[in-house]
Amino acid sequence: MNRTLLVAKRDLAAYFNSLWGYVVLAFILVIDGLLFNTQALGESAQSSTMVLEKFFEFSFGTTVVAAVLLTMRLIAEERQNGTQALLDASPISDTQLILGKYLSALAFLTVLTLATLYMPALIFVHGKVSIGHISAGYAGLLLVGAAVLAIGTFGSAMGRNQLEAAAVSGFLVLFFILTWKLGRLAAPPLNDVFANMSLFDKHFQPFQRGRIEVAAVVYYLSICFVFLSLAIRRMSLRRWQ
Repeated sequence: MNRTLLVAKRDLAAYFNSLWGYVVLAFILVIDGLLFNTQALGESAQSSTMVLEKFFEFSFGTTVVAAVLLTMRLIAEERQNGTQALLDASPISDTQLILGKYLSALAFLTVLTLATLYMPALIFVHGKVSIGHISAGYAGLLLVGAAVLAIGTFGSAMGRNQLEAAAVSGFLVLFFILTWKLGRLAAPPLNDVFANMSLFDKHFQPFQRGRIEVAAVVYYLSICFVFLSLAIRRMSLRRWQ
C-alpha cells in the first residue's frame, strides 16, 4: 500500500507540475462554463431542476473527455520516454504501479469535477434545487469518471505511445456509451445485455435526475475492477516480452 501511495503522490504531483494538467483543467472548465451558459441557462422557460439535469448531462461528456485525456499519458508516456525499463526493474509490483497511477488520475479528476460546483450553485440565485439532487449528480459524475479512468488506464497500458493509448481508450469508451443504441436494434435477450452495458443511458440518468441506484453504483465499480485487472495483466505480460 505504501508503494501504491508513493506512485500516486508522484504522478499526482506531475499533473500539477506540468503544463498538461493545467491545460486539461482549463479546457474542461471553459467548456463546462460555456455549455452551462448556453445550454443550461440559455432557455428561460426551464425550471431549476431541468437546468440542473442539463448541467449533469453535458458534464457527463466533459468528464469522459477529461478522463481519457488524463489517462493517455499514465503508462504510454513511460514507454514513449524510455522510462518503462526503470519501472520494470523497480521493486514496485504491477498491481501497485497500476493502482498508484490510477489513484493519481482519480484524485486529479475529482479536483477538476469539484471545481465546477459553482455552476449548480448559481442556480440558487434565481431558483431552488435540492442539495440531494446536486450530491447525487456529482456522485454519478465521479463514478463515471472512475470507470472511464479505469478504461483509459487499460488503454494506456495497451498503447505504444500516447496517441495509440487515446485511440484505444476512446474507442472502448465510445462503445460503452453507444451500447444502448445496439440494445434498441438487437432482439431479446441481447437488447437487455447491451442496454445494461451503457455508461450513460440506463446507469447515469438516475444520477442526473437526483437518484442514487445501487445497481448503477455496482455497474461502475465493476467496470473499474475489470479494466484495472486487465491493465495489470497487460503490464505483467509486457515484463515477459
